[in-house]
Amino acid sequence: MGGAILEGLRAPEVRIDGPITVTTRSAASAAAFDGADDVRAFASETDPEANRIAVRGARIVILAVKPWMIHDVLREIAGDLEPGAIVVSVAAGTTIASMEALVPAVNPVVRAMPNTPSVIGKGVTGIAGGVAADAEVMDTVRAVFETVGRVLAVDEDRINAVAAVSGSGPAYLFLFVEEFVAAAKRLGFDDDAAKLLAEGTVAGAAALLESSGEDPAELRRRVTSPKGTTEQAVLVLQSGGWADLFDRALAANIRRSEELAAG
Repeated sequence: MGGAILEGLRAPEVRIDGPITVTTRSAASAAAFDGADDVRAFASETDPEANRIAVRGARIVILAVKPWMIHDVLREIAGDLEPGAIVVSVAAGTTIASMEALVPAVNPVVRAMPNTPSVIGKGVTGIAGGVAADAEVMDTVRAVFETVGRVLAVDEDRINAVAAVSGSGPAYLFLFVEEFVAAAKRLGFDDDAAKLLAEGTVAGAAALLESSGEDPAELRRRVTSPKGTTEQAVLVLQSGGWADLFDRALAANIRRSEELAAG
C-alpha cells in the first residue's frame, strides 16, 4: 500500500513541496529508487537510523507497516518528528489514542484505510482524525489520498467499518470472480474461455457502473427482463440469503479489527 501511495504522489499532475523520503527494510528495495530525482530512499538493514532520518523535516509521515509494528516505529521516530508534522497510519486495528500517546501533542495523528485499487488510481480511502487533527490537517491528508482515488472522512468509531467494506472489499469481489470462473468451467468452458467470459463480464460491468452513474439496482433491472433467463438466475442467487451473508462477513471483519486493537 505504501508503494501505491508513493506512485500517486509521484504522478505528473501532482505537485509536492519538497522531496519524498522512503524507508525500506532491504537495500535492494531502496536501490529501486536510484535515479528518481523526487525520492530519497534509505534501508534499515544497512542504516539503523533510516526511519529517524526519513522523518526529519517531513510535513507528513505515512506509516505503511504491519499493525504490530506501528507502536515500535512511533517510539523510534517520536523524538525526530518536526513540530506539527502529521502522522498518518494505514494499519488496521491500531487506535488513534494509542498512537497519540507515543508522539508529541503537537503532532496530529490520522488513521487512513485505503484499498488495493489505489495501485491504479481507483482506490477508496477512509480517513479519521485524532484530537489535534483540525480541518486543515484533514484537508492535507485528504489531498494525499485523493492522488490514488476517492476519500471519505469518518469518525474513528466508523473506521473499522470502512475497512470491512472498502478496505477488504476487493477480496470479496475477487472471490466472486473465482467462483464465477469455476462455475463457467463446470459448464464445459476451458480455462481461457471461462476467464474471458467471467472476468471480462465483471470488469465491463464495473466500468459501466462507474461511467453511467446509475444505481446498481437500476442497472440490474435493465438486464433482467420479466420472466426471462436472467431473472431465473437472479432469483436463485437472491434465495441464497446474500443480505445475511454480507452482514455476517462484515461483522467478522470488524470483530477482527477490534481484536487487533485490544492486543
